[in-house]
Amino acid sequence: MPSQDYSQAAKLSERLEQRLVDSIESDFKTTRRAVLGGLGLAGSAVLTGIGRADSDESHGPGDDSHGNFGAAGEYRDTDFDPHEFLYQFNTGRGEQENVPQDIYEENGRTVREFTFQAVDTTVTIAPGIEFPAWAYNGQVPGPTIRAVEGDLIRVTFENLGRHAHTIHPHLRNLNPNMDGVPTNGPGVLNTGDSFTYEWIAQPAGSHFYHCHSLPLKEHIHRGLYGAIVIDPDPERVAEKPEEYCEFHRSQITDELRADLVAEAKSRNHEYPENDAVNEMVMVMNGFDTNFDGDNEVYAVNTRAFAYGVGQTDGKGNWQAGETKRPIQIDKNQRHRVYLINAIEFDLINSFHTHSQFFDYYDHGTTLLPTNRTVDTVMQCQAQRGIIELDYSNHDSGLYMFHAHQSEFAELGWMSFFEVV
Repeated sequence: MPSQDYSQAAKLSERLEQRLVDSIESDFKTTRRAVLGGLGLAGSAVLTGIGRADSDESHGPGDDSHGNFGAAGEYRDTDFDPHEFLYQFNTGRGEQENVPQDIYEENGRTVREFTFQAVDTTVTIAPGIEFPAWAYNGQVPGPTIRAVEGDLIRVTFENLGRHAHTIHPHLRNLNPNMDGVPTNGPGVLNTGDSFTYEWIAQPAGSHFYHCHSLPLKEHIHRGLYGAIVIDPDPERVAEKPEEYCEFHRSQITDELRADLVAEAKSRNHEYPENDAVNEMVMVMNGFDTNFDGDNEVYAVNTRAFAYGVGQTDGKGNWQAGETKRPIQIDKNQRHRVYLINAIEFDLINSFHTHSQFFDYYDHGTTLLPTNRTVDTVMQCQAQRGIIELDYSNHDSGLYMFHAHQSEFAELGWMSFFEVV
């Protein structure tokens, strides 16, 4: 039987969401511990001194840039939809309107070209709660880039924000000028500056990019991060299979080679095999709404409880316009999650499924699982991986998944799959 029925799940989502919003609204200057105390989840909370996350002058509690702490209500922000973000991969073919992009051949290599702009904006992180963000192309997380091993990724970056920014890729980058750090190449880009980064797409896997300006923790926490998915090249896998598994080349059998190539095709968006897989991007993040160095709100893809349960007829039909709804899972399909931990102010985050075990590929750089049959994985800051899910033998219904740091779950990082 499903782990929750629809009525119970909707009540749980609503209760946790409303108490989180009420606590933040009532005193946005409190620490996270105080918020937990307000929820009745932390027992006898002891207030700690309110410090500043860093030395940036814009962090003063009276600064308007802290955003709006308005009345709770439905999510009204239409600029970013966490459900759309789940499935938005930018391959150069114009998948996302706010991401100028192109794909073409140059000197025998496929080039995937994108334009990123850093802007100051606000993002809705819970009903009525806005967070003053620094964002790539106006969204948090930033746009997901997808390429194939060996492609050239070309990103023209324009800084339209009020602070100096960069883009640092977690790739095997051979040119120090393209590392996106203050000390190399163009260094940080001030307001109005632009630079074109070029990176070879390698290695295959689930990767991360972020601003590397100082203070680093603020530039990441404010929202300047996103995902890069590098698909394996099946022809390269056939030639060098030992680089995609834990076996020595002498141990590679014809059968294992064939299995690795098949897996590579199922991960490569250029091959029809991949169409049978439901692929999702989940970026685990958090928000320090009072700038005291602790997060008060946790989420996957920015909005607390976005994949919780709202109003439904119990048959998979959700109220029109409702932002809050579970992720529908076709039990006959294979499911793959590109999981990235973009959290700041906490050392680890985690992903836990109820009533299901999964295979996990740490960093996604191998084609055989690094962890088999687990229901919880932990990721440190900037760690990422690929999760493979199979619900083919499960009854239809709701199955919870969430961070297994309990307070993260109760402060927004709690969701449901709806198996249909």
